[in-house]
Amino acid sequence: MTGTDAPVAGVLPEQLPGGYRCRPAVLADADAIHRLVAACERALDGSAVTGADRITAELTLPGVRPERDTLLVHDGAGGAAGFGWVRGPRARVQVHPAHQGRGLGGALLAWTESRAREQGSDRIAQTVSDTDRAAAALLRAGGYSRLVIEWLLEIALPVEPEVPDPPAGITVRPFRHGDEQAVYRLTEDAFDEWQPRRKSYAEWARHTVERAAFLPAASPVALAGDQLVGAVLSLDVPGHDEGYVERVAVRRDHRDRGIARTLLREAFRTFHHRGRSACALWTHSGTGALSLYERLGMTVRRSSTVYCKALVTGGPVTDWPVTGWPVTG
Repeated sequence: MTGTDAPVAGVLPEQLPGGYRCRPAVLADADAIHRLVAACERALDGSAVTGADRITAELTLPGVRPERDTLLVHDGAGGAAGFGWVRGPRARVQVHPAHQGRGLGGALLAWTESRAREQGSDRIAQTVSDTDRAAAALLRAGGYSRLVIEWLLEIALPVEPEVPDPPAGITVRPFRHGDEQAVYRLTEDAFDEWQPRRKSYAEWARHTVERAAFLPAASPVALAGDQLVGAVLSLDVPGHDEGYVERVAVRRDHRDRGIARTLLREAFRTFHHRGRSACALWTHSGTGALSLYERLGMTVRRSSTVYCKALVTGGPVTDWPVTGWPVTG
């Protein structure tokens, strides 16, 4: 019999397939949600890339109310079968591989749209691995269209990478306590060129410097005098044998000088010294940065597509946030 453990905004019991129950997620569910996400990533792409601390960060973002903005679906044995999350126009849906093909993906997708409307959003966007044809077909059938392509790039680190000298007048050092606000302003200024909404400091920090996996030693910054002009922010996710670059930014008036190349190679060298076999990062077609990473020797490991949908007639379908987890199911 279908039912809910507690009333959940935007979902009716009859929308779920028989044998499943749903309730809002709480912080204590982070590990279970991470296991679900990791199972989806392994089934689709052969390996998991999402760290457990990212799930915690998403559940505790400023403005997120888990009791209304999340939905955790359990099977009859109490295992996590599906998960949904909505914040403004961004949404995530995950369905455990063992529970796909039963209608959970469609039910969660409908919930995300209903909840986004309740939040006052006129649009919604979700990310799908390009290996997940079933999820892409579900979204297209639901009126979603392609927005941008995302690529996960990697570089192997079998030997210590060579790090070029910084350009004249530039010094490079690791991130240190007290850099937070300056790096926040630098990265958000750079990302303003393609992102539609500037993050608050609290939201930005939850995704970067406040994450348990944040690694200052592999997060070099570049300065011109006492002015911060470039930064790379990196994560060392427990249980992974590779490093991960979360943010890369160079101030506009200092671009095309090789600063990003120097900072990235400095991060790669740190990860090599820590015994990591590779380093990875995500970029997307809206940034125009793919060629930079390829010139550094990075190659595409996998790709995803961000699908979007207007929730009101005549609503916009461009300039939307593009970060998120895949939709599966």
